[in-house]
Amino acid sequence: MAEVANSNLLQTGAGLPGVKGVTIVIIRTEWNDAIVGALEKGCRQTLEDAGAVCRVVTVPGAFEIPFGVRAYWDAHKYKDDRPKAFIALGCVLRGDTPHFEYVSGAVTDGILQLNMTLPVPTIFGVLTVNNQQQADERIGGKHGHKGEEAAITALKMISLQKSM
Repeated sequence: MAEVANSNLLQTGAGLPGVKGVTIVIIRTEWNDAIVGALEKGCRQTLEDAGAVCRVVTVPGAFEIPFGVRAYWDAHKYKDDRPKAFIALGCVLRGDTPHFEYVSGAVTDGILQLNMTLPVPTIFGVLTVNNQQQADERIGGKHGHKGEEAAITALKMISLQKSM
């Protein structure tokens, strides 16, 4: 099982160079709002603590996340405050129909395509879980806080890109 304890992700040493003042856009869903709201709160706090400027765009559901990212990029790519990264936050809970697989697969593929076509990273912060307990374990429970992890990943990717 993937656990944050098995990763060096949270180790940022003396900080991350080149992230102060950068704009990072969170694209979050309305669906499963209590869970996604907790993801957003942790994500925003981590970004603000690092000195990043955070913008939030809300889309109806996880399926719409890739469109939200692309639309925001297209509207801001020539502006001074264009984003240096996107963070996709959502939660898809398994139900009784194949809908879970379709939505989870589509949002995963969409974010992959964005990472291959945009000049900035899109971080996958979408929970795909079987039940509410698994979601709770990922918003500050035994599996860490996936919103905070997504923020750190975005900051590390910005720093990595600046180093190249």
